[in-house]
Amino acid sequence: MSERFHDIAVTINGEAVRERVDARKTLVDFLREDIALTGSHVGCEHGVCGACTVRVDGVVLRGCLMLAVQCDGARVETIEGVSDAGEVADLQAAFEKRNALQCGYCTPGMLLSAQEFLKNGRADRAAIREHLSGNYCRCTGYQAIVDAVESVARARGRL
Repeated sequence: MSERFHDIAVTINGEAVRERVDARKTLVDFLREDIALTGSHVGCEHGVCGACTVRVDGVVLRGCLMLAVQCDGARVETIEGVSDAGEVADLQAAFEKRNALQCGYCTPGMLLSAQEFLKNGRADRAAIREHLSGNYCRCTGYQAIVDAVESVARARGRL
């Protein structure tokens, strides 16, 4: 029979963290409950809505689909770390300017997904919509979100 609790060592937003975690705890629950980083949200718990989006070893993924124990030795970046580093400052400003957020529940996942998209080549409205289609927003209707990402793509020379 396997052990229920495991010791992990993970780097979260540049800080080394050692914790004992339940083998069944998801990464997003670990970040929220054990580390008190609440920017990533728990939504559908099936990897569909994008509210739990984080970056692990540079790859954007769904925190509800990954177990915390799978992050042993990994580098995890949350919206808090990416924001504090200034990496998404232009996206945050564009979201605010274009009213691309209302309740804010989806915003961290949208920002991380948009940042990933903008690092990977040229953008147009159709490509932006396609890339962000895995992130649900129940408030803004997406038009303002696409407008914000498009404005940053233009400013970064990606359009």
